[in-house]
Amino acid sequence: MPIYEGQTVEEALAAGLAALALTKEQVTINVLEEGKKGFFGIGKKNARVSLEPVVTEEVIIEEVVETAPVVEIEEEVVAEVPAEAVEETSTALENLGDEEALTQLALYLTNISKELNAPAMVKTSREHGTTVFQLETQKQGILIGKHGKTLNALQYLAQVFIHRAAKNKLSVVVNVGNYREKRQAILKRLAERTAEKVDRTGRPVFLEPMPAFERKQIHSALSKKDYVKTHSEGDEPYRYLVVEPAKKYF
Repeated sequence: MPIYEGQTVEEALAAGLAALALTKEQVTINVLEEGKKGFFGIGKKNARVSLEPVVTEEVIIEEVVETAPVVEIEEEVVAEVPAEAVEETSTALENLGDEEALTQLALYLTNISKELNAPAMVKTSREHGTTVFQLETQKQGILIGKHGKTLNALQYLAQVFIHRAAKNKLSVVVNVGNYREKRQAILKRLAERTAEKVDRTGRPVFLEPMPAFERKQIHSALSKKDYVKTHSEGDEPYRYLVVEPAKKYF
């Protein structure tokens, strides 16, 4: 977690908010050290704070009438990522072995972070057959974006890149800080509330577009509830999840 310093807590906070390009309401503040003026400069210590972008429960449940909703493409999802990065996916290397393809993707994400003025060190790890690309940066807010839209755009570009570059089918996830972990808890609550709403109203509910691995999390969370069923509709990156009453046969 990035740590910021200043002569006072207020100065340290201001420095951190400027670096993350966020407001005070968009971060969790942890004061590590209040700071000391010292005596004639002796024993003086700067104030130190750590800031972490807040993950809000932004996915909205929308009621659906008899027809499917029109999913509007939000321009800012792609606009926040440099055009050069989008174009580069079309000229990506092809038929690479797994390790080489993952290495090229790490370089690709590194370059995008620089273009976004939020240079990141990319670290990889394996979780349940999925390769996680952890972007470590002092400017988490820029790479996450409003409501996680920049991060989701990076996720989409990473999927396009790896599908074109790798000879085999590989699963990848892009993460910044612990955004994905917090998001997972939010998706679990969302799944529960959505199932309750479908059961109560007897009507299908459409969720906002989200990455494939997030849709999979909701699919999994609701798979044991025999009164609802789920499926995805639409095209990437605007594919969305539908939760509807399970058909009952008598």
